[in-house]
Amino acid sequence: MLAKVLSCAVVGLDGELVDVEVDISRSQVPSTTVVGLPDTAVQESRERVRSAIRNSGLTWPINSRVTINLAPADLRKEGPAYDLPIATGILLASGQVVANVEDSVFIGELALTGDIRPVRGLLPMVMLAHSRGIKRAFVPLENAAEAALVRGIEVYPTPGLAALASHLLGAILLPAYEPPAPDPVPGGLASVTDFADIVGQEHVKRALEVAAAGGHNVVMKGPPGSGKTLLARAMPSILPPLTGDEAMEVTRIYSVAGLLGGGPGLVTSRPFRAPHHTISNAGLVGGGSVPRPGEITLAHRGVLFLDELLEFDPRVLEMLRQPLEDKTVTISRARLACTFPASFILCAALNPCPCGFYGDPERECVCPPQQVSRYQRRLSGPLLDRIDLFTDVPRVPFEKLANMARGEPSEAVRDRVARARALQAARFAASPTQVNGEMSPPEVRDYAQKQLADGAASVLKLAVDRLNLSARAFHRLLKVARTIADLDGSESIETAHMGESIQYRARME
Repeated sequence: MLAKVLSCAVVGLDGELVDVEVDISRSQVPSTTVVGLPDTAVQESRERVRSAIRNSGLTWPINSRVTINLAPADLRKEGPAYDLPIATGILLASGQVVANVEDSVFIGELALTGDIRPVRGLLPMVMLAHSRGIKRAFVPLENAAEAALVRGIEVYPTPGLAALASHLLGAILLPAYEPPAPDPVPGGLASVTDFADIVGQEHVKRALEVAAAGGHNVVMKGPPGSGKTLLARAMPSILPPLTGDEAMEVTRIYSVAGLLGGGPGLVTSRPFRAPHHTISNAGLVGGGSVPRPGEITLAHRGVLFLDELLEFDPRVLEMLRQPLEDKTVTISRARLACTFPASFILCAALNPCPCGFYGDPERECVCPPQQVSRYQRRLSGPLLDRIDLFTDVPRVPFEKLANMARGEPSEAVRDRVARARALQAARFAASPTQVNGEMSPPEVRDYAQKQLADGAASVLKLAVDRLNLSARAFHRLLKVARTIADLDGSESIETAHMGESIQYRARME
């Protein structure tokens, strides 16, 4: 007897429907065969499904040849999410369950006891199922909140195979998941560090404010213990809350990466990723035989913090050049190519030399000049060209450390950043651009270069000539100046705005 059940696969960040076809025929030599490019985890589902069916009080077909086909056959199937649809297909094909499942999708991993375990990537699967007109989704209990983020499809949290069989037989029906009332867009913070708790470094806080307002990349340089890491970890506290669309984008990424856990489903805070400097190419940009998102995609719509920047492998850092420019990363394999979003703020911290005290007025550097030069050359010119702001983080003097007064809180800074981003949202309403840091050359010309006051244009020309700036650096100066003007609520870019933009660039050059 033949039965067909719908399931889903994840390709990149998107779902793809998979038909699970089960055929059971009489045979003197019982066997179970899985075809359709299954990986090892899918092949092993034969044993998990057999034990789960038996331990759920159901019957495994005896003296039978069971053939399981996963279509389309040219798409590689991986992971344990096919356990539940395979088991459901066997129950239908063997006649133990009689039900119409044409408008239902089944996703879940089976334990040997018949319990259903959570799987990763459920959100894009359910999104695809809904777009294809499927009305019901049977998912693990722990994934119910995640699946219910897709409105318009009935989600049935399924604790085990026995409960599913009872539901399909009409004996004891599973209740559909009732999501809580949607909140207006969540505004949680990924950071608990407040700017008010950081002593001194007002000019660095200002640079981070400009970076947050315009989505600009920033590098902080200073001796050990000057507060670079603390400042970077406070940066998410000045970013505006995720919009509804951004929250869904980030949630889909974390679903595929298996990082949602058993929470409320929707990611409510901007990501903050801080990988160790020993990370590999694939760990940073993504990879694998079936491409998975890396740290730059996990930082999408948030902050990617690279501490001890010059300790990273230079070949790994060079992988950042294309994502910083295009805000996406494409990973190609023999069978497929996947494009992942990578619109993040790069916040990096570095020491000026191996010992960390080159240029420190209080402590002498012990590194030979050749070693200092070699250390600093680990950061290439083309990568530096993609950094918008460069700021020094000096040692904090005792007088400021001993001062008990709190500084400006992150909430006040976040309000200014939100107002600046609101101006940018109105400016780019008819464009895919969201912040000034993403402006294309025509947009730089229309919204920055044409808005230059006479004095600002003269200062810009002098900076380009004196600093020997590239065309990319010229555009980045204009982008940062546009953001500074937005923070001031100014339509035109004045001399002071351009001067502040140049000072962040001059330190780099």
